[in-house]
Amino acid sequence: MSLEKKRKTADLLSICIKAGKAAKGFDSAKEAVEKGAAYAVLTACDASEKTVKEIRFVCGKYGVPVIATELSKTETARYCGKETAALAICDEGFSKGFLRIEKND
Repeated sequence: MSLEKKRKTADLLSICIKAGKAAKGFDSAKEAVEKGAAYAVLTACDASEKTVKEIRFVCGKYGVPVIATELSKTETARYCGKETAALAICDEGFSKGFLRIEKND
């Protein structure tokens, strides 16, 4: 991931968190997916293989895209106040924004 892409992801995540449109943490993200509230799930670059596998399984079951970011769990803590490996994006517009950033690699 380029530094520009990482910065755009971080900037959009910051706005998304401030807007209250993200479920922070594995359990909250999984619950948002299962309830149909999540439009995408972001994973941290240092998330464990087990966490990523479980998120991909749940998201695959419900047709929710998983976006692997280059943000570490520590970096996500700067934006959402909690070190986490997974964040569910609970807004269609923000989700589309993250998907656009991902595709413009």
